[in-house]
Amino acid sequence: MMFLEFFIWGAWLPLIFGYLPSLGFSATQQAWILNAFAIGSFTAMFFSTQFADRNFAAEKFVAFSHLVGGLAILALTWVPGNKLAEIASDSSTEAGSRVVEGFDSFWLFFVLMLVHCLFYVPTISITNTIAFTHLKDAQKEFGRVRLWGTIGWIAASWPFVFLLVDWTKVPALGEAGFVEWLGAALGTSKSGAEMQAATRYTFLAAGIASLLLAALSTTLPHTPPRKAEEGAEAFAWLEAMRLLAKPFVLVLFVVTFFDAAVHQCYFIWTGRFLTSPQVGIAGNWVMPVMSIGQIAEVGTMALLGLVLKRLGWRTTMTLGVLGHAARFAVFAFAPSPAVVVTINLLHGVCYAFFFATVYIFVDEFFPKDARSSAQGLFNFLILGLGPFAANFIWTGLGERYKTGDVYDFHSLFLVPAGVAFIAALYLFLFFHPPERADASPHPTR
Repeated sequence: MMFLEFFIWGAWLPLIFGYLPSLGFSATQQAWILNAFAIGSFTAMFFSTQFADRNFAAEKFVAFSHLVGGLAILALTWVPGNKLAEIASDSSTEAGSRVVEGFDSFWLFFVLMLVHCLFYVPTISITNTIAFTHLKDAQKEFGRVRLWGTIGWIAASWPFVFLLVDWTKVPALGEAGFVEWLGAALGTSKSGAEMQAATRYTFLAAGIASLLLAALSTTLPHTPPRKAEEGAEAFAWLEAMRLLAKPFVLVLFVVTFFDAAVHQCYFIWTGRFLTSPQVGIAGNWVMPVMSIGQIAEVGTMALLGLVLKRLGWRTTMTLGVLGHAARFAVFAFAPSPAVVVTINLLHGVCYAFFFATVYIFVDEFFPKDARSSAQGLFNFLILGLGPFAANFIWTGLGERYKTGDVYDFHSLFLVPAGVAFIAALYLFLFFHPPERADASPHPTR
């Protein structure tokens, strides 16, 4: 379940930031397409998880969601760009044909992406609920289950090393030695229209994986809906929001927003940074290089239970946020290929020590009847509000540090590095949860 859940997301996310401009979409159109995911998290927060939490068996909800969402993202494979020129026969013209330019495919692309996200995003919380429901010791075991999501993300990245190769520039295997042939194949990337056409297959891969998960979900252990406890809020998300009255929950809420925004900056700019003249990595290696962080995450997730027991919630989460600050600082000051690739190993610390730890923390400290909605509350930040703000802020900031076609990545990356450092300091100074979950009383109604 976790493998396919994150294979879907990992298949299309890393390359879409460079793919959308190639389709001729404006900056505003790109932002809205990217924010379809954030809109999905808003809906999940206020609507979808309410249904899954209290009205539907979780495994059936996941199956239906991936069926609809999978068909939507599968269709994106064949959506053309705004720069498409169509030639249609027209006997009324002297030439017998005419060119129809400026085909506007934005709304079709946006609606399909929105449908996918509206159904996909809630399943991130619900798959967590399924896991937590059937694990005996979530703090100890969840990391080892969730790491299969990381493996799925990695598995989605590596095939594109070969799918994005420009084979017309690679000598035939019989004309060169194997080492020479392999070096040419791995170091030659498609570009321009050919790169655009090949990138479409990221949506095909995501759609197939989503349909597979829809089928698999019918075999998952039964996870019945949880009816609200007597006296609980009619809307589960309101009960989750009430917990923000607790200072330690509010602090975590604020830090999660800023860390999610910084995390989104990584996805917005890293692909273009890697292929820039400063770094010079071939385009077909962007997804694998970015997946190195997920490889490190596998080991980090496996050790997460031990780290939490040794260091506690606050120190573990603080290290996770500091990982972002360190990575962007290295991007700014040492943009060499070897250093940039190596520092991506910190992604394991960034994700596991903060985001995964937040999910575990929510499961321990929130009331049982609202846990799915509480997960949705933080997904609202991690996948919604944080990225929503980031898609506008970081894109605009990049244009500010752009001269012609060249970006000043040094100045650009110092900003998220500083934001992450301040957020980590704030978390360390002010986040003081109870030592035990049962010391955290139910919110006052």
